[in-house]
Amino acid sequence: MKAENKRQNPFFLPYGTPHDTAPFDRITLEDYEEAMMEGIRRDDEQIEKIINNPEKPTFDNTIISVDDEKDDNGYYDLLSRVSSVFFNLLSAETSDEMDALAQKMSPVLTKHANDIRLNEKLFERIKYVHRHHRKLTPEEKMLLDNCYDGFVRSGALLDAAGKERLRQLTEEASILGLQFSQNLLKENKAFTLHLTDEADLDGLPESAREAAAQTAKEQGKEGWVFTLDFPSYSPFMTYSTRRDLRQQMYMAKNTECIHNNSENNLQICKRLINLRRELAQLLGHKTYADYVMQHRMAGNVRNVNKLFNDLIAAYMPTAKKEVAEIEKMFQKDSRKEERGKRKENTPGSDISPSTFHFPLSTKMQPWDFPFYSHKLQLKKYNIDAEMLRPYFELSKVIDGVFGLANRLYGITFKENKDIPVYHPDVKAYEVFDKDGGYLAVFYADFHPRKGKQAGAWMTEYQGQYWRKVEGGGLKENTPAADKSPSTLHHSPSTINVRPHVSVVMNLTKPTAEKPALLTLGEVETFLHEFGHSLHGMFANTRFESLSGTNVWWDFVELPSQFMENFAIQKEFLRTFAFHYQTGEPLPDELIDRIVRSRNFNVAYACMRQVSFGLLDMAYYTQKNEFTDDIIPFEKRAWEKAMVMPQLPDTCMTVQFSHIMAGGYAAGYYSYKWAEVLDADAFAVFQKEGIFNPDTAQRFRDCILSKGGTENPMTLYKRFKGSEPTIDALLKRNGIRRSNKS
Repeated sequence: MKAENKRQNPFFLPYGTPHDTAPFDRITLEDYEEAMMEGIRRDDEQIEKIINNPEKPTFDNTIISVDDEKDDNGYYDLLSRVSSVFFNLLSAETSDEMDALAQKMSPVLTKHANDIRLNEKLFERIKYVHRHHRKLTPEEKMLLDNCYDGFVRSGALLDAAGKERLRQLTEEASILGLQFSQNLLKENKAFTLHLTDEADLDGLPESAREAAAQTAKEQGKEGWVFTLDFPSYSPFMTYSTRRDLRQQMYMAKNTECIHNNSENNLQICKRLINLRRELAQLLGHKTYADYVMQHRMAGNVRNVNKLFNDLIAAYMPTAKKEVAEIEKMFQKDSRKEERGKRKENTPGSDISPSTFHFPLSTKMQPWDFPFYSHKLQLKKYNIDAEMLRPYFELSKVIDGVFGLANRLYGITFKENKDIPVYHPDVKAYEVFDKDGGYLAVFYADFHPRKGKQAGAWMTEYQGQYWRKVEGGGLKENTPAADKSPSTLHHSPSTINVRPHVSVVMNLTKPTAEKPALLTLGEVETFLHEFGHSLHGMFANTRFESLSGTNVWWDFVELPSQFMENFAIQKEFLRTFAFHYQTGEPLPDELIDRIVRSRNFNVAYACMRQVSFGLLDMAYYTQKNEFTDDIIPFEKRAWEKAMVMPQLPDTCMTVQFSHIMAGGYAAGYYSYKWAEVLDADAFAVFQKEGIFNPDTAQRFRDCILSKGGTENPMTLYKRFKGSEPTIDALLKRNGIRRSNKS
């Protein structure tokens, strides 16, 4: 019999899919390790070619070669190709087997990265080019500086002992960062609140009940199941009259990863803080924050602290008033409940809505805040998230968001079911520019599920860059759909490889009775992540490492937070906000209430974000070994931004993925920094017309398409004509600048 052909690893072949998108339907778990190891081998081979090149080092034969490690045909970087798929799915669609493989391969990949960055012969060539180079374009100069600085910041100037220590630090940090995320996911998915008595659902809206019933059904249980995923957790905390159950949910959420079990993150956090401190000091910096600030708009820790202090001075007085008003409502209910308390003793195991009272505490607690905040908002503005849900059906929201992009930038989206996806929840779209040419692939992954991290994020499976084609023309393996005028740039021998971007969210799921109906907050989340995706889709740079969202961290949130401004614009809401049953548009009167309530608790929300930033900086400005107990240290670190009393047995740090495992270490302030930018930028649109195509084109040309090719402040000033100020943010939030700031 003829021997059966061995199956080939799909990462080694032309994908043969629309726009060369990842063939998720053909990839198996076994393919990842094989492709990663082969990718490492190819990288090593490429590095050997560079360092053994007998020609004098130049920008073209050294810097570009290091940055652009494509295969022999100049088609793709195998290691990048497989890593992007694997690590994206590790967050969006993981399994125990993938987690185990990640633990195995993470130190291998870190070692490989260190081998490149600590290669002395390679660095000598880079150093020579950094000192002696031809006249460069601004983008080329940025690439050269980034390459040189990247090697220096990775230990290229260290002696042998220092390099060895750096290897140890980075490899251990990569393992611990991964373990942190895996622990958090396991803890988050492990907890459920299973209710079988309908009386326990008192106060919950129909949408929350239906979602909980569906979750129970999916788990093979009777009744209702609530989880710590945001679409389940948030409505429960906002609407449930059962204070004891709100407390149970809150404590489950805020004590994740601090128990004495295999998912405890306390020691992992402490170790990560010290690893980063030691790495920074090894490289000549006083603290890890000082190391990070070298490539940030803020420039130094002093400027970050000034931002925090200015915000505290401006917002804290209002934040205290906001909390006091909610506390007043809580106390009023408390006294009313006390007066109406039943005379007979109620068995502790028989807690019904009528026995909702305050023996847990006579003071307002964190699990009370969302409930009474909602009640106050309803009283003051007669506005409620559930009132809006019927008008925010997911498919209509998608149409609205895509329509907004079309109105601003002229781009269009077309779902293509021939593009493979990694889960049925995911939709894949082709994106076309205003000239009709292909622009990008856009994946949207909407709903929570097992194996998916909490939160929302944007990522890429392929970045944008220009690819040279030997002899001119298009390569044979370039997908036909890519052969449009907009994919050719600069010369007939260059192809503008377009990006494949993905937005991953955890929005409300559809139920057996209703389609997915979102809250206004979820619409804002969609707009936020979509803003990141526009940054990726509009990328138009020569080098992939400088394209799209490859910018300084305190600039990367500008495009995303900018898009949130449209969420309450009547002209935008008019395009998609129709009742899912009647087709009636969202009433003007309801839109007016949304606008009036926009700044409800805005100062409290600001202080919350500042508190997270203070905590982050407290950890990463440590000069000496960090030996404190995490929980009490956390309470002290953010105390000056706290408006409500803290609970001693809860902990944010152990679930603070941004600063422990998400790249925001010493950078969480970026959200507030970018908020200043987004308010300032949107004020330009408000002055010139929020849908003004010329203003939008300027924003695209000056910021969205430029990636990290120039200093962010240079790009921003080119758009606006001047540097940003905090004034637009204060005006938007209705806050008066304090004389003390």
